[in-house]
Amino acid sequence: MLSPILPMPEIPVDFRAPPPSPVASGRISTVTNDEVLTEFLEASLRVPDLVLPDKIFPKQKHLHAPPEVDFVSLCFHRDEALRDVVSDSLTRIGCFQLINHGIPSQLVAAAAETAGGVFQVPHGKRTSATRSPEKPWGFEEYHAGEEEEEGSEEFVWCKEEELKSKMEGIWPTGYPNFSEKMEKLMSRIEMVGMKLLPVILKNRSIEFVGGNESGTLCCVCKHHGDNSSDGWANSLKYDVIRMLIRGTDYSHSLCFHVCNGSAHFHLYSKKTWLSFCPQPGALIVTAGDQTQKLSGGKYKHVIGRPFFSAENEESISMAFLYSTQNTKNNFETSRGKTISLSQQAILALILPLLYHLIIFLCKKLH
Repeated sequence: MLSPILPMPEIPVDFRAPPPSPVASGRISTVTNDEVLTEFLEASLRVPDLVLPDKIFPKQKHLHAPPEVDFVSLCFHRDEALRDVVSDSLTRIGCFQLINHGIPSQLVAAAAETAGGVFQVPHGKRTSATRSPEKPWGFEEYHAGEEEEEGSEEFVWCKEEELKSKMEGIWPTGYPNFSEKMEKLMSRIEMVGMKLLPVILKNRSIEFVGGNESGTLCCVCKHHGDNSSDGWANSLKYDVIRMLIRGTDYSHSLCFHVCNGSAHFHLYSKKTWLSFCPQPGALIVTAGDQTQKLSGGKYKHVIGRPFFSAENEESISMAFLYSTQNTKNNFETSRGKTISLSQQAILALILPLLYHLIIFLCKKLH
């Protein structure tokens, strides 16, 4: 009898991959130029030097105060040496300080005190008088939740009927007095600008190269004090960045800064950031984009901003943006109307006829 066939026992199969081959420590590279490969790998794997945002912000440089220029000596006595001082200062830093300008300090103080009232208008009522691309005047745009300590508040005033109508609707008790004080101060500023600009440009022909249809604008700024060093730095950076964004909104020839009581004045020209201590009572004059064009790029267009000490919890500064549009109109008025060639020819024909008519009438009467 045949014995039964027993099943073959299953042999387990090991499917594990063999371990990796050990790498010889003394293996020689097959690359012919190992040094070139090493330099390439080191350069590729090197972490680049990152430019952090705080490095982009310009470094502050302290400056000796710009020259103090006597307005009467410069514009009425025509002091050539003084004009050279102004030209040199505008070329280097785009700024100088104007003294003996004839604007009473009482008028400046009254305008600044009255201007502070415009910021008492509640934010909810400012919508109709908020600045926009179509309206260069009014309050700056306000976003709910903004901390006032971060920077400052601005209001742009000009002689515009629509602005007058809007402001009298939301601030009926205070705006007429505010507007009256501002008009008096602006008229004195424009008289100074009309005398100063031709001297600065050395009597070269002044042509209208831009400006605002509303004429001279005044940026009224309310500054908030901060006792902490961090608060000062944050406020400074906030205002400078805002100047970069909005600095070219208003084309102008000269800017007259009224900022009595400011501890420092800062100049920013996109390449340098300078600061100095202004002379009390002086008008700080900065060159605008129009003056830079009219001077052939010689004079430097800068943006200026005063900063007040922490003791002043709230301070008011004013910057009057004077445009060559007004200068051109004033110069045309002062020169008088010119007579064209065609008008002269007609006049030449009329005068002989008028002469003979007078002679004929005289003979008739006698």
